[in-house]
Order: sequence, then structure tokens, then C-alpha cells
Amino acid sequence: MKLVVLGATGGTGLEIVRAALEKGHSVTAFARSAEKLKPFGDRIGVSLGDLLNSAELAEAIRDHDAVLSGFGPRLPIAKAEKDLLHRFALSLTHAMDLAGVRRVVVESNAFLFKDSLIPNLFGRLFFPSIVVDVTAMERVLRESGLDWTIVRPVELTNKPFTGKYRVREDHLPGRKLTISRADVADCLVRTAADPALIGKLLGISN
Repeated sequence: MKLVVLGATGGTGLEIVRAALEKGHSVTAFARSAEKLKPFGDRIGVSLGDLLNSAELAEAIRDHDAVLSGFGPRLPIAKAEKDLLHRFALSLTHAMDLAGVRRVVVESNAFLFKDSLIPNLFGRLFFPSIVVDVTAMERVLRESGLDWTIVRPVELTNKPFTGKYRVREDHLPGRKLTISRADVADCLVRTAADPALIGKLLGISN
């Protein structure tokens, strides 16, 4: 598949690029700067631009099969970025309409699982602005008419890839509250190629 990776220079984004290449996909990384992408050399394409600029984003997405996003705000959240994910979702869905590309897989957050007490309570107590923003992002995607899949991981770590993660539709799959970014990336890449997961909300943990 020809994949576009958004948030490509972030922790999860770099792992998505790596996982996609290992699976033989063609990758275009969309980012503000190419500095962190230099280790990939000429194995990937790089498109520079602003995720909140739908015209620039559409140009990068055009002629690809799917979009994978590991984009997320940096902590602590600045006041100017309290609705960053919502604005990103609006830009992304408009850009995909402009580019004529329908498949999108987006990393979200396990804070939104109301039946998972610890992540939900932790998010609402300590990161209420993120909960609001992620909720708004997901709403835009759900209402977009695109072929979306939303993946909600628990707390992310920089531990190595294991391939032993678990995925469950509409729920977290177990009690473990961490997962490596490499495992999340692997899930996102596999999900993009699976039409059975279109319109699904997935929980993921190790």
C-alpha cells in the first residue's frame, strides 16, 4: 500500500514509518521538518507542511491508499493548543475529501473508555482538556463519511516491539495499562490494510 504517515517525527509516528517499511509498504512522511527522518534515507518520501493546512495536507495525501496518524499534542498542553486535535481532525477530513482518499487510521486515547475505570478516571482528573479535545477529534472522524478506524491505546512507552499486544473492539482488551509505541504502530499499519476494521473503535494494550 501507499501510506501517508502524519505526526511522522513524533514517538509513535517514527515507529509507524518503521513498521510500514518493514511490511513492504510505500511511505510518505508528512512533517514540519525532515530532520528526524534522515535515518530512513531514500526509503521514504517526505512532504513538508502544516497539519492544520488542509491544502498542504491534501497535496501530500493525493494518490495514496491510506492515511495513518500518530499525531498528538505535546505535554504540558499550551492554552493555544487545547483544541489542537479537533482542529487537526477538521483539517484532515477536509484534506482527504479534496484528495479523494478515504482510508484513515488514527491514534486516539484510552481515556475515553468509560467502562475502563482507571484510564477514564485518570484522564478526567488530570487531563480533562485532552479528554475534551480527543472526544471532539473522534466525533469529526465518525461523522466524516470516510473509511475510518480509531485506535485507543493505554499509556505509551518507548519499550521495544513485542508483537504480543491485544486488540478488542469498543473496549480495552485487558488490565495492563501500558503499551509500547512500536506495538501501537504495528497495529495501525495492520489495521490500515484490513477492510473489516473500517468504522471500528479499537482498544489496544500489551
